[in-house]
Amino acid sequence: MRIGSISGRAKTAFARTLAAFISVLALSLVGSPGVAQAADSGAGRGCECATPSIDRFQQWLASGEGTTVPATGSLLVREGRGHVAKIDFVNAEWHVFVVWLGNKFEAQADLTRSSGFWMTYSATDDLYVQLRPASQWSGGDKWLTLVPSTRGKVVRKFFPFTPDKWTWLPELGKPSHTFASALSEARGFVFVGKTANKLKFEGLRIDRYQPPCV
Repeated sequence: MRIGSISGRAKTAFARTLAAFISVLALSLVGSPGVAQAADSGAGRGCECATPSIDRFQQWLASGEGTTVPATGSLLVREGRGHVAKIDFVNAEWHVFVVWLGNKFEAQADLTRSSGFWMTYSATDDLYVQLRPASQWSGGDKWLTLVPSTRGKVVRKFFPFTPDKWTWLPELGKPSHTFASALSEARGFVFVGKTANKLKFEGLRIDRYQPPCV
């Protein structure tokens, strides 16, 4: 039988079957809205490390410098189905905590191709984050950028690695190295602040870099 001789009823049945097949195929490719939303909301949790971590960063550490709660050790605490980092800065003095970018002190990361990082956090006052290179780890004379207060609300903010967004504080000293060199051998983010502050961190993602679990 030639295709042109198919009856009207057969044509209708064939059209319905074809439409159903296309609908199923499209659903399998893009997924339903509910499935897509669930995948997005769980993206940061599904790839966590076996030990407590935030976006695979396992080492959030109070350094013992300044009066903080906790005073030393890990800032990671269980919250919901994952972990967050919490620390309080107490009194008007310099406070310090550290995030090791390679999850161990000896590691370093080349961030020269990265555009910056996203951070999900809350802070009751301003503070700074320093980018400390492996070869110039010690001392306060480092390149830093402002982490603005959120008035205690959780926000997600992008911090670019463009040199004009990074500076230094006269009180801590002028870096003897370039910002580009700090990016090329980044060992850790060091957060510093001189005022009382209540801090919480829920996310940290660096463009073009994912830390290894250790």
